[in-house]
Formats: sequence, C-alpha cells, structure tokens
Amino acid sequence: MPNRTRRMSGPVAVAALALLAFTACGPGDAAPTSPPPSAPGTPAATSPAPSPPPAPPPVLRPDGSVRELATGLDAPWSVVALPNGAVLVSERDLARIVEVLPGGGTRVVAEVPGVAPGGEGGLLGLAQLPGDGAREASLYAMFTGPEDNRIVRMPVTGDPGAIALGAAEPVLTGIPKAGNHNGGRLAFGPDGFLYATTGDAGLRDAARDRGSLAGKILRMTPDGAPAPGNPFGTQVWSLGHRNPQGIAWDASGRLWAAEFGQNTWDELNLIQPGGDYGWPVVEGVAGDPAFVDPVLQWPTSEASPSGLTAAGDALFLAALRGERLWAVSPASAAAPTAEAWFAGEHGRLRDVVAAPGGGLWVLTNNTDGRGDPRAGDDRLLLVGLTG
Repeated sequence: MPNRTRRMSGPVAVAALALLAFTACGPGDAAPTSPPPSAPGTPAATSPAPSPPPAPPPVLRPDGSVRELATGLDAPWSVVALPNGAVLVSERDLARIVEVLPGGGTRVVAEVPGVAPGGEGGLLGLAQLPGDGAREASLYAMFTGPEDNRIVRMPVTGDPGAIALGAAEPVLTGIPKAGNHNGGRLAFGPDGFLYATTGDAGLRDAARDRGSLAGKILRMTPDGAPAPGNPFGTQVWSLGHRNPQGIAWDASGRLWAAEFGQNTWDELNLIQPGGDYGWPVVEGVAGDPAFVDPVLQWPTSEASPSGLTAAGDALFLAALRGERLWAVSPASAAAPTAEAWFAGEHGRLRDVVAAPGGGLWVLTNNTDGRGDPRAGDDRLLLVGLTG
C-alpha cells in the first residue's frame, strides 16, 4: 500500500462569475434589435443555444502502481520525450544524454561538450523544440561550465533507437554558477517561449537584483533574447528565488514553480510576471505585501522539491530529501491540498513528467552523492494515475 502523509493548504483566491444581461427594445425604438416576424409557414428565427461550459479537468492521483522503465542511470536529472516517441535523460555528473529504449535498455546519444560537473552542477535540464519546416528540431540543455551556467541547443536527428545530436550552439550564457544553487530546469511554455530556473549561486542579494540572472525564472525566445512582454525588458520573468528546480503550467495556463528553501520552508509558488518571491529577505509565507507568498510550503525534511509537472487538475512534485512524490490538487482551487505518496519507497526523486501515454515518469536520484543507492539505481519509473 503506498505511503501517504498529511495534507496541507495554501492561501485563498477568489473566483468570479460573469453574467450576461439581455435587453429588449420597446415601442417607438428606431432600430429594433429583435428579428422581424417570420413569414407564414416558415420557422421562427431563434438564437443559438449557449454552449455548455467546458468540463473541468479530472483531479488525478496515483493509483499505486509503479513500473520500471529503465535502470542503471547515473545521477539522472531531467527526462524529456521527443515528438517521435524517443525518451532522453540527462546524466548530471557524466555530462551524457542517454536514450531509453523500449525494452528497458539505454544507449548513449551524446556527451555534451563544455560541461564541468561539480557539487550540484553539471548537465541539468533538458527541453525539446519540434521542427516546423522553417526551423529544425532542437534539444535544449542547461549545464554548468567552467565559468558559468549556460543554455545551449543541439539539432536532433534520427528515429527512436538511433537519435543523434548535432553540435551545441549557445543560447544564453553568463548565468552565475556555484557548487550548489544552480537551478537548472528548462521548459517551453504554452506561449512558445523558453523558460529557465536559476539559483542564487550563493549570491544571496543577487536574487532580488533585476540586473542579475541569478535567483530568477527567465523567459526568452528560442534564440535566447528577452521574450516580448517581459516585465523588465530582460530575460527576467520573476525574481527573489533561492533555488527553483521545477516549473509547470496547469490546465488554465498558469505557471507554477517548486523551490528549495534554506532551513525552514520549501515552497510551491504561483508565478506572476515581475513578482518578487522574497529571498533572501523571507523564506516561506511572510504575509508581507512586498513579496508574493507561496501557495503551499513544507518543512525542508519533507520536500526539497526538484521536478514539477501538471496532469489533469493536479500538480506533482518530486522530492529529494523528502523521498516522496507530492500530489497537489485541485490545482484550480483557491486552497489546494498536498498528499504524499511513496514516502521512502524509491529514495530521492529528482524529476517528474507527465508521460505522453498517461501516468507520470519519475526519475530517482540516489547516485548523486547524497542518496543511498540500491541495486539497479538510478531508475526511470512509470507511476499510474487515476481520476
């Protein structure tokens, strides 16, 4: 039976309803809005019936099933599916991108040049951008180099089982690096722009400095330029972050981020453009109008959240130190609640992704130097969902 623990609530939001008012013209109106009477023998004109509101997405939760898709991974950090069905995983310390094969084996696709692993740095997040005729398909990667954290892209060719990557081209460089707090998550949003999370890299005050790329969520074009509509005219989308490592969009298109706290509170934040999330002044809920409070917070022993994904009307966080999968639902609620699954069953969890065929892909992370490796670690797991 899966291990579930306590529920937690976040702050309250307000939902608004829109009402439609209909008016009729009285006698003497010069330009009546009602249709003229129908001719004898013809049906009367009627207004089309209003469309019913769309059904809300289902509230999904794990069904308790877990299946191994791959074993023997080395400090895996990010998993991504290509449009052709290929599955790629980044290995942080070996700077390798491996392909997970249907039978459970793996093959090395490439070793990314320029990666300088150390501490929490190395080859981190992956994101894919499909080709569209005018643009070739590309795999984006964020990694720690000798001087900085940077984002590169590599052209993708080949079919599943034979994926190949071309030369890496810099997209954004100069992101501060350190032995820890490197952020590292990449994802393309519903708006088509590339988002990246960056840690404060030990430069605490840089997190709230609009001129620094440290301690931020970034939003940029696929070429690395500031995306149109960014609040400060730079790549910065939000600031005041300590070490965010997960981003996801819910069914309404809202952006969420999972963030490591220091000693007290880890956070799940609903991201506002230009929002200041308070680090290093505050950690967790502060109740200070100068900062955006988290929707949910956890003691650091129960979370240390890394990957984050959305499925249906729920969010799922992969917890490292907490060694559990947090299910947060309903994501659309004013005060969603959190439920822990698989506590201690699979060790440290680094990434979670909504699998294209249903369920969740979950990466364990017991070989990263902080975990307790078990035979076969690390693993890519498929967790079943029910709604």
